Amino acid sequence: MTLSLLGSTGSIGRQTLEVMEPLGLRPAVLTAGRNAALLEKQARLFLPALACMADEAAGRSLKASLADTPVTVRYGAESMTEAAAYPGADTVLNALPGVGGLRPTLAALQADKRLLLANKESLVCGGTLVTNAAKRGIIPIDSEHSAIFQCLHSPPGRGGREADGVVSRIILTASGGAFRGFSREQLRHVTPEMALAHPTWRMGVKVTVDSATLLNKGLEVIEAVHLFGLPAEKVAVIIHPESIIHSMVEYTDGAVLAQLAPPDMRLPIQYALTYPERKPCPAAKLDFAKPGPLTFAEPDRKTFRCLALAERAAQAGGNTGAVLCGAGEKAVNAFLRGECGFLEIPDRIERALDSVPFIPNPTVEEILQTVEHCR
Repeated sequence: MTLSLLGSTGSIGRQTLEVMEPLGLRPAVLTAGRNAALLEKQARLFLPALACMADEAAGRSLKASLADTPVTVRYGAESMTEAAAYPGADTVLNALPGVGGLRPTLAALQADKRLLLANKESLVCGGTLVTNAAKRGIIPIDSEHSAIFQCLHSPPGRGGREADGVVSRIILTASGGAFRGFSREQLRHVTPEMALAHPTWRMGVKVTVDSATLLNKGLEVIEAVHLFGLPAEKVAVIIHPESIIHSMVEYTDGAVLAQLAPPDMRLPIQYALTYPERKPCPAAKLDFAKPGPLTFAEPDRKTFRCLALAERAAQAGGNTGAVLCGAGEKAVNAFLRGECGFLEIPDRIERALDSVPFIPNPTVEEILQTVEHCR
């Protein structure tokens, strides 16, 4: 396997490189947004054929600093799609943040690459545009969707298992975020620092806040609808604070299959890299004598309204996923800057969903325009 790693300086990208080394894999392409210093270190360590920076100024700096190496450097937004379609790689792992990952996802699929997807906005915003282009399916990186994939035993991204009628529903587990069990009155007083203290997972700033509002889980509902070919009403969410069960599949006969592991993203990353094989992984193993009870609860959609809003978008389809992403990004940034309270985040998203014109079958340009309009 030869890999283009898009977003190598982010959390998923760094953990991917950590997983690749023991497997004897080296990236053919590395990309980043602005972190030229870290990308230079990675490029010197792995000597990929191509290194790309989305930010032009950072890219020019990187090109100068890597002049003594054989690494080719490209920069600018278009370099991300160049990296995704790079002819010297047969596999693309897209760990780019935000809707900027959509065009590279489509470029990889149009170039008939094997796609390992950690950029949820590609599916939340791109929906059927992405799945229609996925001739070989998509291997998910998100822990929840990887868990479902492992329980289904079939490549997602091209209709899943719904067509043969064996799946009753899929059940996404959620930790509940930093404020699980909080009342609306308690949520009025939370700060960005409190929202960024996730009890289980190490994630980026935006995703951590989205986890606290349950918007991230709602985005995962939309992602699952497109990945596994199920209608929105067959994608359920359950709160599971221990984050040991990463998601479940309920079959029509009532049997439920679950994937269990300690919360460590290296496991779903490695499974995607080595699929259909399984190899030893540096992630910790599950000790059934230590976790204690596994608990479950229904999510509180009245208090954490972002989940209900995302489920509404999952039912509606069209460009509503793009509205959700753009408005969610704007609201979270305002919260982090202290310009709005935590409970105002869903209010702002709802206003956008109510006001932005609905487009049932948006083009890529219309999707990106919708996101930009809502930012």
